[in-house]
Parts: sequence; structure tokens; C-alpha cells
Amino acid sequence: MDTFAIPELVSRLGSDEDSVRKMAVFKLQSAIGDPSFADVFIMEGGLPMLAALALTANGNTLAYALTSFGRLLELDKGWDYVTPELIERAVQLVVTQPLVNILRSAVAVLVAIVSHPHASTRNPTQPFGFRALKPAVQIYPQFLEMLVSMLSSAEHLLCANALQLINSLVRDAVTNDTETEWPKFIKKLQDLGVIKAVYFLMQGTAIQDLAHPLLEFQSLTKVMLRKWRAVRVDPEKADHKRALRSISAASYVPTDSHGQAVASSSGRWGSKRNKDGERWRRVGFESETPGAEFDDTGFLGMMDLTDFVMKNEDLFRRLVLEQLTKPIPNRCPLARASLAVTWVLYEHFEIAKGDAEYGDGARYQALESGSRAGLERAFKPLLLHWSRLHTAGLNAFLRLWKATGATADDFDKVGELVRILVEQVVGMATRTKDIGEAEAEMAEFEYKRLRALQMELLELTYEDAWGQHLRQVRDELNHEALQFVKEQRIRCLLAGAWFPHATGHGPESGPVTKATVNRAVQSNWRFVRLSHNRRYLHFGAFEQKRTPEPGLDDLGEKIDLSIVSSVVSNVSASPPSTSSSNATLKKTSSFAAAGTTNGAPKPPATNTKITIHGFVPALASSSSPTSPAEHEAVLLQLHPPSHTLAAEWLDGLLMLLNQAPITADTNKLVNLIAGYGLKIRLLNVRFEEGGGGEAPVLPGREGLDEEFWFDIGGMEGAG
Repeated sequence: MDTFAIPELVSRLGSDEDSVRKMAVFKLQSAIGDPSFADVFIMEGGLPMLAALALTANGNTLAYALTSFGRLLELDKGWDYVTPELIERAVQLVVTQPLVNILRSAVAVLVAIVSHPHASTRNPTQPFGFRALKPAVQIYPQFLEMLVSMLSSAEHLLCANALQLINSLVRDAVTNDTETEWPKFIKKLQDLGVIKAVYFLMQGTAIQDLAHPLLEFQSLTKVMLRKWRAVRVDPEKADHKRALRSISAASYVPTDSHGQAVASSSGRWGSKRNKDGERWRRVGFESETPGAEFDDTGFLGMMDLTDFVMKNEDLFRRLVLEQLTKPIPNRCPLARASLAVTWVLYEHFEIAKGDAEYGDGARYQALESGSRAGLERAFKPLLLHWSRLHTAGLNAFLRLWKATGATADDFDKVGELVRILVEQVVGMATRTKDIGEAEAEMAEFEYKRLRALQMELLELTYEDAWGQHLRQVRDELNHEALQFVKEQRIRCLLAGAWFPHATGHGPESGPVTKATVNRAVQSNWRFVRLSHNRRYLHFGAFEQKRTPEPGLDDLGEKIDLSIVSSVVSNVSASPPSTSSSNATLKKTSSFAAAGTTNGAPKPPATNTKITIHGFVPALASSSSPTSPAEHEAVLLQLHPPSHTLAAEWLDGLLMLLNQAPITADTNKLVNLIAGYGLKIRLLNVRFEEGGGGEAPVLPGREGLDEEFWFDIGGMEGAG
């Protein structure tokens, strides 16, 4: 708007006709955001007229006037006209005005007033911040309730403005109120349902329109948690003493004058409690002066423990009595467990960072790019349900303690499992995951899965710290595991095995020699065994299995392994499905029911084959000066009745010939042994991140239980 038209605009603001004033203030709201225009407007005397309209106008004229005034305040101008009357007018509109456009503008003005840190130059005694609103709020006590109700509005801009005002009120209270006043204000907002309302907004579809105030609320939640943690627990303070007494009292069963348990919630069994010399140890503290045990978590830890006790009083009492029946080393210290869970959540959500995560200048950097993925990662709705997460975490701690048979020395280990559980359930949760789902998952998460995740994290931790050394150790362990499995497979060959067999003169029967030309047309079984010197493979045909198994002297045929050229098979590299495996095993175990041949049981039918090829001398009839002296032929063919036996013999023969194993069973066994070897080594090495501090004192031989040394450089141990 042309600056030469401003005098005319100002004069129209003072017109007696409402339509003229409405049009003037309508034009003003779009132009007043320009600082140069605002300066000229104020010089022309427009500010008093605008303030008067904000106090007296109605309908759209009032909405435009409040919008214009709010934009002036955003430019840090017009503060001299922020009077108690104007503040009361805005608060009144929030409580009584049904029109959305007026509500939006009134809330925006109040946001600017609450966020303004300085006193008025015209009215030096006029307070700002939340204190400026308190006189008006006393007149209209429904103000906070109406403000929270706006969070459910379908009009996103009104909802955003209301949340922004709530954020301003909370920040001002936390920053400027006394230690005892701001928690009361926060508690009042919580009682009005602000947590539930913001939680639904965070999980809703309008997060892009509400992103800034929602993230500020999330950041303020961290600020409050950090501030609560900073409050030192002092048993001499009345509220702290009251909280500690409620915890102690809840651990006792109320009794009548005859010592019989009675149903009561009045807590009138203090005499018994006061006579107990271990009243604090019974609930899980380490000493009878529990105040010092809150050093890490502060008043936040006391709040969490008290909340759990008060909401689950019967459960808490039952847990305490249950622990008292156990030997002292096996008891789970409930209070310490609660504080440990509080600390796990505190670190998981990085509360120590406070609102620096979205500080001025870098605020909402993840959102400025407009990335939907950035929005999804930025929001942590589950943080708002801190108390329920703490309860779920403490229940998980108790469950894991019982499942692992933990003792007092294992406290930190169980705490580490809970940390991993929180990272998996809460850390991996999507923005729309409901708190009820998270609670159920934490309650059902299996201990074995947690241990597997713990080992993976342990490997990653050491990989980062000792990458090159760890890879070297892993290679050495893989080699050792391969040699171990090789020996195991060869020992299977040395022990021998029965294979179903149908003898003929086909290629599967091997070469025809003088020794084999007169063999029986059929036999049901073949027993194969490796010689002790591992140079020959002995085998023989039998009508039925024998007990004891045949020795080498009973096996009339043998193969010199030095002439073997290859071992091939149709055994799959991956194991068969469970159903097919079960079917094969069933056939193997019930072959006797399949009928008989000459009174002997028939062998089970199998399609699995292992074929051994080798070089044999050429037949005399085909010898000539140009014919080769030997040719490759089938030396032996085996039909393993099960996948396990096929893997043992196929890979055993290959490894005996210094070739790599190929079946999934053998490779899985190698990886399993190498993996356990690595984990055992990692679990027995203390990891100190950064490597700082003084070197530990190396123990001497005196006093050692075992002749054991460990070389941290080479990652080698020997006994």
C-alpha cells in the first residue's frame, strides 16, 4: 500500500460507519506486516485507533483489528498499548467467542504477550509473560479448559495457535515460576487432558500444518523432565517426605489388633512400619537412607516410583512380599529397578539435550526440507506417555529378572536387557504406534530375542572399536571351526554307516572286476566305513543290518582314496523343508513295516545319491597302443536315507579330499561354532570406550585359580 494513503487509512479507522472501519482494517491487516509501513502507520497516529477497535469492535471488524495488532506485536511494536484491559478482552474472547476467525486472532495476540520478555515502557509496572494473564484468568477461570479444548478443533490454524499459546505458557512457567509453582500449573494442564490431546495430534494426519507447535511441545516435555531430574530429593522437604512415606507404607499389609490382615487403603499401619529396621531395604533401596540413591534421577525418579506404587498398590505390595520370601541374593530390588528404568528412558529420549534439539536458528531443520520422512522421524509421541512407559519398563525388568534367574550381581545385566528392549520397542516405533501396542510388545518380548540382539550390538560395538583386530580374530575362529567340523565329519566316516542298496551291474555298482563279477544280484544294505589311516573306504553288501556293526575285516571291498577324482551328489545346498525331512525320517525309522525280501526287511526308498568317481585301469579288451592306461569311472554310489546323513558323508568325503563343504548343515555348524567362539571372547574382554584412563595393573600368578593368560593385542587366550 502506498505510504501516501496511510493518513486516509488512519482517518477511516476512526469513521463512525462500521462498514468503513471494517474495510480499512481489512486492508490494514495485509499491509501492517511491513516494518516501514508499520512505522508510518504509528507516526500517523493509527495505533490508538487500532487498539480502540480491538477493545470495542465486534464481528469481522474485531477479527481484522486483532490480526493487525498481533502482527504489530510480532514486529516488536505497539507494546505500550498492551494494557490489562486489552489482555482481559483477549482472554474473554477465548472463553466466550464462538467465531473461529476471532478466536484465532485473540489467541495469536495472547501468544505474543506471553512470549514477550520485556516490560512496557509506558506502563513499567505492567508484567508480561504468564503473569500478565493471571488477573484475567482469575476472572475467567475456564480459560485453560477452553484453550485445551481448542486442540480438538478441526480448524488447523486455530488448533496450532492454541497449542502455541499453551507452549508459551508452559515455557514461561518453567522458566520464571518458583520450584513449587510451575509443577502445579503443569499438573493442572495434564488434568485438563493436554497430554492426550497433543498425543492424538502427533499421531494424526495434520502434522505438517501443526509441525512447529507440536515439536515445540515435545521439546518442552523434555525440558520439564530435565528440570524435574535437576530437583534434588531432600527427605526433609514436606512433599518429598510424603512421597517416600507413601512408598514405604504401600509395602505393608494392614492388620487389625489381632494381627490379621484387613482390607484397607487408609495406610493406618504406621506403627508396624516405623518399627521395621529395614523399611527401606524391603522396598529395594540399598540402605536405610534412600535420599542419596536418587542422585542420578533426582525428583523425576521419585515421581516415577511413586506413580507406579500409587497406581499399582496391590501389585507393589505383593511384589515386595514375594521378594521377602526369597534368599537375599535372589531378591529383585524394586526401588532400584524403578530408578534404573527411569534412567534408561532418560537416556533413550536424550532428555539431557533439552530443547537444544530444536533451538533458535536450527529449529525444525528436518522439517524445512518438506520431507515426509523427516517428519516421521522427528515426532516421538510415546515420549508423552512417560509414566506408562516407565511402568511397562519396570514390569519388563521384573519379568526378565525372573526369567533369567538373576541375582544381585546381575542387576546391571538385566538393566542392559531393558535398555535394549526400550530401543527395540520404543526406538523402532513408528509415529502412529499406539502406546497400548508398545506396552503389549514390551510385555511379550522374548528373552532369547533380547539376548540375540544384545550379542549383535556387542559385536557391532567391538567392530567399531577393534575393527581390524576383530576381523582377524573372526577369520582365525572360522578356520578353527572349519577344522573342528572337518574332524567331526571325518569321524562320522570312521564310525561307518548303513546305506540302502540295490545291487546290479549298472554304473552305480562300481566297476566290474574279478572280485565283483559274481556278486549277488540283490542285497538290501551296504555298510561303508573309513579305514583308521584314512586312506581307504571299505564297504560290503549285507542282506540285513547287523549288530554289532561290521568291522573293517568284514568288509570285502575297498576304494583307495588316492584314485578318487571327484565326489558329486544331488544333495541340495539348503536343507529340505520340515515336512519332507520328517517324511524321510519316518520312512527310515519304519522300514521294517514296508515288507520283506527273503525274510529280510526292505530298505527305505530314497532318491538322494552320493557318487564317488575315480580313475581305474582300462579293460584289457580295449587296450591298444593309442588307448589310455586308465579312465574315470563310478567307484561307489551311496543312497543316504536322511538329509543329515547325506550332509555328514558328502561334506566328510569332500573335506577328506581337502575340498570345501557345500551343504547348508555343515556351513551352519561352522558359522555357529565360530560365532559362539567370538561371543565368548568378547564377553570375557572388558571394553572401555575411547581407551582413556590408566592401564590396569596386570595380576601375577599368585592367587590365580587357573593357569590362564590373555593377550589383548592379539586377542588370543590360552589355558
